[in-house]
Formats: sequence, structure tokens, C-alpha cells
Amino acid sequence: MTAMSERLAPSSLTQGSATQGGIGESTLRPDGILKVTGEFAYSSDLWHEDMLWGRTLRSPVAHARILSIDTAEALATPGVHAVLTYDDLPTEVKHYGLEIRDTPVLADGKVRHHGEPVALVAADHPETARRAAAKIQVVYEELPVVTDELSATGPGAVLVHEHRDDHYMGHVPHPNILHRQPVVRGNVAEAAARADVIVRDSYVFGMQDQAFLGPESGLAVPAEDGGVDLYVATQWLHSDLRQIAPVLGLPEDKVRMTLSGVGGAFGGREDLSMQIHGCLLALRTGKPVKIVYDRFESFFGHVHRHPARLWYEHGATRDGKLTHVKARIVLDGGAYASSSPAVVGNAASLGVGPYVVEDVDIEALALYTNNPPCGAMRGFGAVQAGFAYESQMDKLAAAVGVDPVEIRLRNAMSEGSVMPTGQVIDSAAPVARLLELVRDKPMPPVDTTVDIRRLPGGVSNTTHGEGVVRGVGYAVGIKNICFSEGFDDYSTARLRLEVVGDEPSVMVHTAAAEVGQGLVTIQQQIVRTELGVQRVVIHPTDTSVGNGGSSSASRQTYVTGGAVKAACEAVRAKVLTMAAAKYGVARHELALVGGKIVAERDGVLADLVDVLGDEVVEQTVEWRHRPTEPIDPVTGQGRAHVQYGFAAHRAVVDVDVELGLVRVVELNCAQDVGKAMNPQAVLGQIHGGSAQGLGLAVMEEIQIADGKIRNPSFTDYLIPTILDMPPMNVDVLELADPHAPYGLRGVGEPPTISSTPAIVAAIRAATGLALNRAPVRPEHITGL
Repeated sequence: MTAMSERLAPSSLTQGSATQGGIGESTLRPDGILKVTGEFAYSSDLWHEDMLWGRTLRSPVAHARILSIDTAEALATPGVHAVLTYDDLPTEVKHYGLEIRDTPVLADGKVRHHGEPVALVAADHPETARRAAAKIQVVYEELPVVTDELSATGPGAVLVHEHRDDHYMGHVPHPNILHRQPVVRGNVAEAAARADVIVRDSYVFGMQDQAFLGPESGLAVPAEDGGVDLYVATQWLHSDLRQIAPVLGLPEDKVRMTLSGVGGAFGGREDLSMQIHGCLLALRTGKPVKIVYDRFESFFGHVHRHPARLWYEHGATRDGKLTHVKARIVLDGGAYASSSPAVVGNAASLGVGPYVVEDVDIEALALYTNNPPCGAMRGFGAVQAGFAYESQMDKLAAAVGVDPVEIRLRNAMSEGSVMPTGQVIDSAAPVARLLELVRDKPMPPVDTTVDIRRLPGGVSNTTHGEGVVRGVGYAVGIKNICFSEGFDDYSTARLRLEVVGDEPSVMVHTAAAEVGQGLVTIQQQIVRTELGVQRVVIHPTDTSVGNGGSSSASRQTYVTGGAVKAACEAVRAKVLTMAAAKYGVARHELALVGGKIVAERDGVLADLVDVLGDEVVEQTVEWRHRPTEPIDPVTGQGRAHVQYGFAAHRAVVDVDVELGLVRVVELNCAQDVGKAMNPQAVLGQIHGGSAQGLGLAVMEEIQIADGKIRNPSFTDYLIPTILDMPPMNVDVLELADPHAPYGLRGVGEPPTISSTPAIVAAIRAATGLALNRAPVRPEHITGL
């Protein structure tokens, strides 16, 4: 059951009122049926008649010098066409990175994490490639492993990167601190002296995997001009291009990239995986090379969510009003930087949550360690902080003696509230309303039938109701939308309007990656709304058009949607100019409505087809949202973010306190989306984000021991299935943001932030335990 509530009248959406499938409708995805039936072509389905198969040899240790590599036996294997190591790289550029170029294409004489790529093989069969890679003999001299803050920054700490040279070094006190960002506002010491109640606690947050179902894959095809054509599943084509071309020694126009079918992403495809490796092998052999990771290798082939340790202090007056928040957030960035600096910025700037507090002292930092590299994942720094500050709010409520929802209502942000960075929230911030919506939902009834499918442990038949206790928990979260801190965040859209088969048709061409979020549908809906043209075709996504930015940060509907809307406006203006010249009417007296040229006084002049004739109207637009600014490296003050999104959850759980098993009975959500561009897709995003938050609360964690991943498979790394996901009642608010296209607000990330702490809070309520760690394991409940 889902309620779509508090809609605002879409007064601006008049251009395509007669067209089906416009903004605000639950238009079906053009790729939906193919994906459901298994006919959709993913990147792993790519094929070339003469292709080779690539394979990566990866390090079995977490930290070591490479003393020697012997590839002779692998090269002698029949069917092997090439074996490459670091010394075979074609240029002096041998490292890459999203923000800091610190990641070697192949191990540069040293391995810094378990699974680091050491050598590449190309062979005529995947099994031949696998066997040849196993024949490469590498001699390692193992080094001490840096795994936590003490080993990273304590006495005698081993440096993960011996010769660190990047522009962040001026702001960190130790070379193993990758990035540090304080946020300081007011005077916490003075505020603490005024507080009647202070709660302090520490929290531990596990490493979560994006767990997308389509492992990394792609096909690199050498071209006659000495370049390469790369077909790959990724989140950001132009960022990949910027990192790939220098390593290959090619200009960017000779590295042509096309997006292939993406089997999920959630941040895990924002970094490079097999892209450079496939291109290197293709250029070396002169043949197309396909690389497809299996599930085991996928766990080593992409970054993960940062594990964290967090220390928080909250103070409040006797009536529960916050006086101050003090926090220290330590994120484990792993061996390479990836997007850790931006994750740190989010954790710091969003570290007090959606609450009004004048006095704040937050320090967030990321460490270089020999653990697996960590980077972008849905929620991007706000998830770790959210678990801690929401746990603190529950403990503060208990200390003050009020209800967990009430303590939040007394401190809830609203429009006009000021962030700890000093930024004013200048659009809707309905925190109190979201909390009230989830609080006021009827409670699910207690199942008296003793149906084991509805009990913790389910069909494993672990209980028939004995030892089962119910708990209820609440949480609310805040998330920035789009890229932040002065990043030049834009997207490019090219529109081509012409008559095809006596019908107007629009082709939309962007480089924005469709990763499952529904961007292909949104682009069509915007064109139908703005131009009144029913037939809208999406051009294959590639780098022959300008940058579309990353499919992350809940930004694509906002930014690429904004670019498509702006391109529509440019096309419409040109069409109306053409119509004015053809019919001798003043340009300002014409409008394009429902695919017809309408004169202000005399009504319809002509169909769009009559105006266009054989003409083609094409417009390319670069579109940017309003600018942000870097936050001060010392105080953390500044207008860091474009927009904020808010979501709240209520979780109801049943816990078998004797066995430590948890069943989430119900998970209700309320979220403001500004404008539900495609209501069904919006609900899908909220359900999906909540499911990932549920996984993080009770089951998902990459287990690391001495830097090594212990559970790189879906047998041992558990993700929620349909049997774990409870019914959801969702309230969607549409409180328009006047600064955004159509008033929309990014949807995908906010539900991931509040779902995890709500579920853990419900488990606390059922058990009476502190539970300061996510995910909650059975032994945390039983004490065994």
C-alpha cells in the first residue's frame, strides 16, 4: 500500500498536456519488459567474432613488495596472446583515480590491498586465460598490515603510500590520513556547560558491498586509426575517459566509449575496474578483448562502503532542546583514495542530521589502510553519520524522559533552518511532517496463527513463537543532492527534432548512464511534456556527446533532466521562430502546445509536422544547477550543497531474543521528493533504498581479517531477498523546490540513510540492548 500525498498543482507543466507519458505519469520503462523476461543485453552479453578473453591476476596478500614476476610459463601456454605487468604499460602515466591519481593500473612494485591487480592475460578462451594467469609466478615480501587508526597513525605506523603528493596534504596531520574536514560553529564548550543532559557513545559501522547483480564486464575493440572502442557498464563515461586515455597514451577522441547494459551500480561502478585492462590487452594484441568478472572477483574489482568508527556527544536542555553536538568520524578509505575526500565532506557537513543546533564541533577523516579500497555507495558518507546521530537521539530521548519521536520533533529542521556549515536551507525541509506521517500509521497486528513464515528464522523452523519480542523504532535522515563543494556539476543534452513517417520524432542524446534508476523514461517524459511529441527515441549513451556527469549523488534526474528540459526549450524556440516566419505571425504570439503551433488570438495555425517539413531542428545544451562553494578546510563553513533530501522510517521488528534472529515485520517510509516525475519509479527507488538499509542493519557486511576479505561470495555475503523484505507503506510528499527543474528533489539516497537506524532502534526496543554496531549480528543479541 502506498499513499501519494500533498501533491502540488503542476502549473508549469502545460506544454505537453495532450501527450501521453509526460511528467507526473507512471510511464513504463522501455527496457522493463526485456529485463523481466531476460532478453535485455547486459555488458556481459557482448560478443565479437574474433575476440579474446582477458583475465586479471590479483594479489593474495594485503601488503607486500613484489620481488619478482615470472610470466614465461603463462606466455608459453597455447592460446595465450599476451601477458602484461606494470613494466609493460605503454606510457609514463601508470596511475589513475577519481580525485587523486594514486591507483596503479597494475601493481607498481608493491601491493597495498588484497586482490590488487598484478598482471593481465589475454587468451582465446576464458578457461585458458584463467589457467595461464595461475601460472604467473610472483614472489612477495609481506609487509606489516595497516588496518585501523592505531596502526595507521600510531607510533611507528607504516606508510601505505611512501611518497604522497597531492593537494590535500596541507590539511592532514599524518600521511596515512587521506583527508580531514572539521565543521566548527559556535562554542561547544560553553554550550556543554549549559546542558542539563549529555549523552556520549561510540559506534562501529561495517563495510557494505553494493552487491549489484551484474558483475563488472566490457569489450574493448582496437580501431584502424590506432584508437580503441570500449563498450562497458559504468556510471560515468567521461570520468572513465579522462582516466583511461593518458594511460593508453591516446588523445581522448581516440578512446570512444559506449555504455553497455548495466546490471546495477549503487556507486560501485563510479571507479574504473576492467576498463584500462581491456583496452591495454586489445591494443597489445590487435584483437577485441572481453573481460567478465565472476562474483568472487567482483568483490575485489570495485570499491565498497566505508566502514567507520564514530564518537558522539549530544547535549540538551531539560525539555529536550539540543544545546550542542560534538563528533569524531573516522572512515576507513582502504588502500586508494577513490571518492573518499567527498565522502568525508558529506559525513562532516551532514554529521548532526536534520536537527537545529547552534553549537557544533565535528571532525571527519578518512584513512589510508591496507583494507580494500572504499568509495561511493548509496548515501555517500551520510549513512555512517546517520546511524550514529539517530542512535544518539534515541538515547537522548531516554535521558530526557520523552518519546523518541518527540525528541526529534522538538529539534526538527524546517525551511529557513541553518546547517552546521552556515548554509540556510532555502526550500522545504518537512522533517516534523515526515516523522508524524510514519508515527501515525496503524501498527501491524501481532500474528496469532504461529505461521513460521512470519517468525524470525522463517521456514528454517527455529521458533514457534517462544522468545519472540516485538520492537518499534524511528529514524529520520538528511542527504545532499547533486555534487557539492564547488564541483562544476553539469550535464549535456542534444535533441534532434524531425519528421519520421509523417510523425514528429525527437532523438535525445546524452552521456548520462542509465544504471536502473529510470533515466531513459524520465528523458522521454520531459520531451513529451515540453514539446508535445509522442515519439521520443533515446540515442545510445556514448562519449560522442558532451559530459553527462555521474549517475550518482541522486543527480541525474535533476541535472540531466535539467539539460534535456533546457534543450527542449531551445528546440521549441527555434520551431516557433520557423513558424513565425512561415505564417507571418509575430514570434511572441505563438506557443507550442500538444504538438501544435497555437496563435495567441487565432487558435491553431498548424501541426508541428507542417512547420517542420523536411527540416531538422537540432540543439545541444550544457546545463548547470546553481553553484556551490568549497567549505573552509578549518571551520567547515560554506554553501556546500545544492539541495537537501529528507526521509523518515518507522520499523517494526520481531526478535527471537534466545537465538538472536530478527524479522522486520513492517518498514514504513515518508519522503519529500519535490515532484514525483514518475510516481512508480519514485516508489521503486524508495523501496530499493530501504531494502539496502535493511541489509545493512541485520546482515550485510564484508568480513575483513588482517586486510583480507573472508566472504567474497553471495553464499557468505548475505543480501535481503523477497522473504526478508517486509510490506512498506510509503507516503510521498511533493513540496516543490523552486530552484530545481519541475521542483524535483533527488530520490534514491535518502531512504537508505534512515532505514538502517530505524531497524536497529526497533531491535534495541525489543531487546533493551545498546547495540552500537551495524549490522546487528545474532551474537550481539544473545551475548554468545
